[in-house]
Amino acid sequence: MKRITAVLMAVLMITGLTACGEADPDKARESIQVIAMDTPMVFTAYGEKSTHAVYMAEDEARRLDALLSRTDENSVIYQLNHADGLGITVGEEVCGLIEAAEAYSQATGGAFDISIAPVVSAWGFTTDRYRVPDEAELAELLTHVGSEHITTAEDAAALDPGTQIDLGGIAKGYASDRVVAIFRENNVPRGKAELGGNILVMGDKPDGTPWRVGVQDPAKPDEEAYAAILTLEDAFIVTSGSYQRYFEENGKRYHHIIDPATGHPADSGLTSVTVVADSAEGNGTMCDALSTALFVMGEERALDFWRSGTYDFELVLVTEDGRVVVTDGLKDILTEVEESGYTYEIVS
Repeated sequence: MKRITAVLMAVLMITGLTACGEADPDKARESIQVIAMDTPMVFTAYGEKSTHAVYMAEDEARRLDALLSRTDENSVIYQLNHADGLGITVGEEVCGLIEAAEAYSQATGGAFDISIAPVVSAWGFTTDRYRVPDEAELAELLTHVGSEHITTAEDAAALDPGTQIDLGGIAKGYASDRVVAIFRENNVPRGKAELGGNILVMGDKPDGTPWRVGVQDPAKPDEEAYAAILTLEDAFIVTSGSYQRYFEENGKRYHHIIDPATGHPADSGLTSVTVVADSAEGNGTMCDALSTALFVMGEERALDFWRSGTYDFELVLVTEDGRVVVTDGLKDILTEVEESGYTYEIVS
């Protein structure tokens, strides 16, 4: 797919960008938009090596797409899923990602589970041929879900017969970790990356102010409407929401975030979960996994998990009953949106 000049998406980012050709080399800018991992992505970098950095980021996103795709017959994930229970060599990188996913699964009590893949497919979210599976079908598929069905060893992995995995729940987070590394290798003083609901901001804006990142209002998914605005530097911001992908049947809405315990779309009382952490490498993957897991867990369990200190992150939860719940580490950098109609709560 050809590289194309970016028209910056306003869905999640609120930012003013300077034009190219600034006298200050740190303000030189390159920005490109690409499609990878079935997601529009925008890479923007400043500095003398900005052009090289963003095209390296594009190449890396495409490499990971080819490596981790569940539907590409040439990917190692596809080959693993169709190995009929036999172990295959997947490489140390993929093996490490599988093991990271399993660690997040254990930490969240199974709320995040890459082996939920066949259940997600049964609902049609893999193929866009949506349907409501019956309980007998879901019960059979759930017998193949769980960490106990996945084995890894160095650069190899094996799945029990009937088990398949999908790394989509952490792939874009991992890609954003790789973008951090690429930007730093190229001495990018400031930049950002948008990978769907996964956002990275590095440094500050050219005018010296923090980046402004809007948390999409789940009640208005097709509008430039926000439930809250965060001012951030050097951070990952990842959102999972029921508004991002769904279908309706017989007047009922079914979204794509499946609860591994039930096989049904998570009924947690939340409409979106935003996880925020600093831009240390590895935190992009963490934020991606936790945004899904905490959505499944619901408000109280999500806050208990945050309070446990298992991982270092902050939260913005948007609830079905019209509240925006914010952990106190974000209270000084969050702006309420009065016209949104939400009420705001700071928790500690």
